[in-house]
Amino acid sequence: MHKAFLIALLTVIIAGALVFWKAGDLIKKPTTTPSSKSAQNISTANADRITTLAQNLQIPWSLAFLPDGSILVTERPGTVRVVDPSGKVSDPVLKLNDVHAQSEGGLLGTTLSPQFGTNHYVYFYYTFSGDDQKTLNRVVRYKFESNTFSDRKVIVDNIPGAPNHNGGRIKFGPDGYLYITAGDALQPSLAQNKDALAGKILRVTGEGDVIIDNPFTNFVYSFGNRNPQGLAWDDAGHLWATEHGNSAHDEVNLIKPGQNYGWPDIQGSESQSGMVTPVIQSGNDTWAPSGAAYLDGYLYFAGLRGRALFRAKVDGDKLTSPTPFFKDELGRIRDVVVGPNKLLYLTTSNRDGRGTPTQGDDKILIVNPQKL
Repeated sequence: MHKAFLIALLTVIIAGALVFWKAGDLIKKPTTTPSSKSAQNISTANADRITTLAQNLQIPWSLAFLPDGSILVTERPGTVRVVDPSGKVSDPVLKLNDVHAQSEGGLLGTTLSPQFGTNHYVYFYYTFSGDDQKTLNRVVRYKFESNTFSDRKVIVDNIPGAPNHNGGRIKFGPDGYLYITAGDALQPSLAQNKDALAGKILRVTGEGDVIIDNPFTNFVYSFGNRNPQGLAWDDAGHLWATEHGNSAHDEVNLIKPGQNYGWPDIQGSESQSGMVTPVIQSGNDTWAPSGAAYLDGYLYFAGLRGRALFRAKVDGDKLTSPTPFFKDELGRIRDVVVGPNKLLYLTTSNRDGRGTPTQGDDKILIVNPQKL
């Protein structure tokens, strides 16, 4: 009887151990089902399309590739880091002490001079506090040599700013001039004022001078823009710009000099004489589009509230309806750029106060567009 009791007890112990082991095995293999409450659960179907290059960044806003394949990264609190091709993240190589990082403002766009190989110029767009603590934005230029920034110069100053709607994307176009997106600084009427720098796309020389054939003999290239945050040129030289709408009605516009893109008088599919209706717009959905890039016949743009990478085929001056990728898997996406290897590089923006950060946020991710 005593022996029978021991056998029964041993059977119970073994059975319990097997249950515990199975439970542990399940813990080691969590579900990969995407969830809007938990960003960056990459689905099995997307695992071979996307990889992580770098992580634990502080709200990375803009990327610019250096000739050696490293990346300059701006972080909204005011720091610049270098990420090498292996993903190693440097300590800050520049700290802009006059950056005013509030809500959507801070250190935003960056770009290299087209002649970087000889002049070593790097440009930054950032928010700062002017006289009487007035919020403003400016573009500055530095020389970057031997991992050191020097020779600071203000290129465009006193662009109206606010906690939100600062624009902030800067890129050189095929014409060699610097294009700057400036939001309406929460003052919609400024977008229709051709003498104000807010609510515009601006175009200046690399030295910050007015371009003689600009449409209004000032920095203004287009007006009636609410909060543009993405710029990209296609193979035909067309300039495409993404723009945040007012409670949905986000836009992608084909930008031409001197044209009025309607804000605040029209939005979405509305039309009015002398104003341009967007090529595509989100209707009642929200993309909150930010950075944009063009590659092999497609326009790609990042979705913040849309929580996806969007792709639209370019057909002359038309775009197809955009297709979302990685919907709700990465969280908020801030920028997309084309790398020298023709892969897409994305930044997440889950630590900007509007996202749900997960382990490793924020990140730089690499997407193979051939597998989308």
